[in-house]
Amino acid sequence: MSATTRERELDATERAYLAGHRICRMATVDPSGQPQVNPVGYFLQDDGTILSGGFDLGRTKRWRNLHANPRLSLVVDEVVSQDPWTVRGVEIRGEAELLVGPHDLAPGMSDELIRVHPRWVHSWGLDGL
Repeated sequence: MSATTRERELDATERAYLAGHRICRMATVDPSGQPQVNPVGYFLQDDGTILSGGFDLGRTKRWRNLHANPRLSLVVDEVVSQDPWTVRGVEIRGEAELLVGPHDLAPGMSDELIRVHPRWVHSWGLDGL
């Protein structure tokens, strides 16, 4: 199992992996320095950014955390096999852009969206995808 770490853009294999999933864990940090992790839905965009929304996103601690500090981390991973133990995934560290306004990302979501701009990417176990 190989691992790849790079600054900036997602490569084609990482994009293909992310496009095949819909849930990630998003980590933010509150103003006191306490980390917070939430499972969130996401949508990979053609430009390599990632959008995440919610049903009342503007009222969440995650939104407030990102308003104070736009740095975040996302992880999408899975266990492929338990015997032999095989895992794969992608970690993205980057900056959030907070957007407010009408969108058609998914029905029922509030007007707030988080656009993740990847700055650093680490992936593992994606060989053969």
